Order: sequence, then C-alpha cells, then structure tokens
Amino acid sequence: MRVAPVVPAATGLPCCPPLTERPMTGAEAETVARMFKALGDPVRLRLFSLIAAYDGGEACVCNISDVGVSQPTVSHHLKKLKEAGLLSSERRGTWVYYRAEPAALAALGRLLGAAEAGRVPPTSRGS
Repeated sequence: MRVAPVVPAATGLPCCPPLTERPMTGAEAETVARMFKALGDPVRLRLFSLIAAYDGGEACVCNISDVGVSQPTVSHHLKKLKEAGLLSSERRGTWVYYRAEPAALAALGRLLGAAEAGRVPPTSRGS
C-alpha cells in the first residue's frame, strides 16, 4: 500500500502575539483573518472541532462526514480549512485522514489567551 505524504499547512503559522500585547501587522491580520474566516462557517467550525477532539488527534473523513451536509460539501469545507492552514491531510488507501495543525491551534490559543490570563483591555468609554 502506498501512503501519500502529509500535506503541509498553507500559511506560515504560527503568526501572532496575544491581541492585547500589541497591534497586529498587516500580514499578521491577513493570516488571522484567513483562520477566522474559515472557522466562521458553522459546518467548518464543527468539522475542525471534530478533528481536533478526535481520539489520537486525527480523523478519517469516513468518521466525520455526518455533519448535516453532503459529502461533496464536507470535502469543500475540509479544503477551505486546509487552505487556511488549520488542517493537514494524509491519504491512506482510499481514505483521507485529517489532523488539526498543532501550530494553528497554538497560534489561536496564544492570540486569544491574553483574555484568559486576565489581560482584557478596558471597555470603551461610554458603554
């Protein structure tokens, strides 16, 4: 059996410091926007969550396709997640296995982690 290589992430993750540390550069904002845009669709968010939480950290497409949309639509959403650098994939025989990119998970965690650590910026005046 021939095994295809793992497809690397499409972006140069990790990218960004916590939101409250400093303003983002234009390139950082573009990278983060691609990730959030990909995760902004409920089906894609659900697929990403299923894969990230799957036992062993990777999931066969055969085990994650039941998300209320057709198989071609699932494939489209998985492609978008890969293009955003959130997933990598590996073909094994007739099935494709997906894995959440550790660098993407770390980047998202760092980016949003400041609020968890209590570094939430003050609310705007007048609210």
